[in-house]
Amino acid sequence: MKFGLAFANTGPFATAQGVVDLAAAAEANGIESVWTVEHVIWPSDYSSQYPYSPSGKMPGDSSSPIPDPMVWLAFLAAHSSTLVLGTGIVILPERNPLVFAKEAATLDQLSGGRFQLGIGVGWLREEFEALGIPWEKRGKRTDEYIEAMRALWAGDDAAYDGDFAAFHHVTSNPKPVNGSIPIVVGGHSAAAARRAGRLGDGFFPGRGSIAELAESFDIVRQTAADNGRDPEAIELTAAHPGLFGEDPVGAAQELRSIGVSRTIIPAFMLLGSEGAAAKAEALNASIISPCTAV
Repeated sequence: MKFGLAFANTGPFATAQGVVDLAAAAEANGIESVWTVEHVIWPSDYSSQYPYSPSGKMPGDSSSPIPDPMVWLAFLAAHSSTLVLGTGIVILPERNPLVFAKEAATLDQLSGGRFQLGIGVGWLREEFEALGIPWEKRGKRTDEYIEAMRALWAGDDAAYDGDFAAFHHVTSNPKPVNGSIPIVVGGHSAAAARRAGRLGDGFFPGRGSIAELAESFDIVRQTAADNGRDPEAIELTAAHPGLFGEDPVGAAQELRSIGVSRTIIPAFMLLGSEGAAAKAEALNASIISPCTAV
């Protein structure tokens, strides 16, 4: 079992010193990856329902910094050497796919191939409206953007024909270190699971019980098989609250039994008067090291 830190570009870790402290603490204590969140803007009055809280509202408030994930990860890359750098997630239909393909490949090159691109379709309609991006058909837009970026990464003189992205005889360099960038599909819906099965290198549902996760993973695997892909090649990432209970190894084993190879710890677990290094060391001793062999 691998361990990642989620919501990493928030709170005190949104600052330059916070990034430095986080990188050192994570690399010294068995943490494999760091995952960001994204919102370009925070509407002061929104009616869209945030799907990961009973209140339907995002945690924090509009004054809470949410640094751009690509810039934040680039800074983290410069202060680390082994951490996998993940967006968890970026709202892909809000991005221009040609510009974003260049940004992603640049980050991947500068980090030595450590970047994983977690993507989602978004839930905050008011954000799309403020950006002037149509809310409707954002799922199809997302699918096309994935395909268009992969075409740009695959070789020079690239072409793509879609309803939302179209280009011919164009070249974008640098290319990703390993020829492409792993795309991790985020989201808890059946549509997200099917997208992961069709197009993803990984799947990262934002919520779900073990039974719900197992059901969504079955959708991923069946969709992959239906599309001539290897279901076992899609890496599964998920959280389990039992990791912080009396039997973290049992929780890790339960995740492993449904195919999960990476689990997530909220970055706020590194907060406290002792400092990030001490908190990470305690987490390593109590959870990470005992569960790594699972």
